[in-house]
Amino acid sequence: MTRLLDVDRRAVAALVALSIAAFCYVTVETLPIGLLAEIAEDLGVSQSRVGLLVTGYSVIVVVTTLPLVRVVARMPRRPLLLALLAVMVVATALSAAATSYGLLLAARAAIALSQAVFWAIVAPLAAGMFPIEVRGRAMAVVFTGGSIGPMLGVPAGTWLGQQAGWHVAFLAVAGLGLLAFLTLAAALPSEPTRNAHAGQGTSPDVRRYVLLLATSVFAVGGFFAVFTYTASFVTMVAGMSAALLGPLLLARGVADFGGIAAGGVLSDRNQRLSVILPIGLLTAVLVVMFALGTNPWAASAAIVVTGFAMGALIPALQNRVMEFAPGSTDTASAGNSIAFNVGIALGSSLGSLTLSQIGPRSVALTGAALAAVALVVALATTATAGEKAGKTLLRWGRSHPR
Repeated sequence: MTRLLDVDRRAVAALVALSIAAFCYVTVETLPIGLLAEIAEDLGVSQSRVGLLVTGYSVIVVVTTLPLVRVVARMPRRPLLLALLAVMVVATALSAAATSYGLLLAARAAIALSQAVFWAIVAPLAAGMFPIEVRGRAMAVVFTGGSIGPMLGVPAGTWLGQQAGWHVAFLAVAGLGLLAFLTLAAALPSEPTRNAHAGQGTSPDVRRYVLLLATSVFAVGGFFAVFTYTASFVTMVAGMSAALLGPLLLARGVADFGGIAAGGVLSDRNQRLSVILPIGLLTAVLVVMFALGTNPWAASAAIVVTGFAMGALIPALQNRVMEFAPGSTDTASAGNSIAFNVGIALGSSLGSLTLSQIGPRSVALTGAALAAVALVVALATTATAGEKAGKTLLRWGRSHPR
């Protein structure tokens, strides 16, 4: 972060606002999970229908991302971003004012449509405000906001909704989104992508980009095969009290935050290793989780370390997208967003199948298998000419000390 502060302070303010916007999007997407009962009772619908507010939101993002990114490809980024955040703020406020399930569903659909474009353009926007040597750290700041959404936003929104009503929880997110909007309106440069590296891949390569998408799918799948069923593993395998689940997930979230910071720094130093090392760690810790999962301490430590590994991987993958994008980085980022969501669906579905057919302990083994595939694909993604040159210079420097 210190290197970022050495650059334009207005750009730093805009970067923080982008992180807050990412926090709002992730929080509003998953907020109904913690308020199922309250929303269902108030609107007179079943909790399963309220759950569809989350499922439908995700489906809209996956299906519409690429078409919408192509539609807005030639639009100036500053007004586009401000329009997206305006939609998010207004639609979230409408969600807070909803008196029927249909109105709430329509408002969330509008937010999902804006989010589909937001995640495609936010990384290139953030990267474009800073030099390439701090691009990984810029990615880390943005994705920190998305990461702490589940860690802080959803628990805080759940508590607020239970205390003051679910409408107030949505209104609070809208207020925070408005703060991000106003900050960006004041601080975002008129030409956000001032650095040429942000618009196109710095080392365009279709093959490496496709391999990167496959890495994303399998790594995210491996994580979510276990994360989705953390409660089952904690109570049924490790024999821990359900009351410990909240603190354990909070610890996992804190580790995720630390991983993002570490991943951003490593990604600026060695992009290939910044992808390989977290996936290797994730694979190893899931194997340990399967082998020693009946021990509460081992299970707890493994769950926390998975958070660190996944946190470190997220900015590394996005920085790699910016490297290999075969066309515009907006479209490439959209592809990675889709790959991420495909990974979530793959992991959660295979985890569910494992849970029902074999048992909760084997969920960790399923996750490890998916992560191992991701590791193989990541290792098969060869270093670029620039990275090889960097290694050559490093070896030369060690053999020819001054």
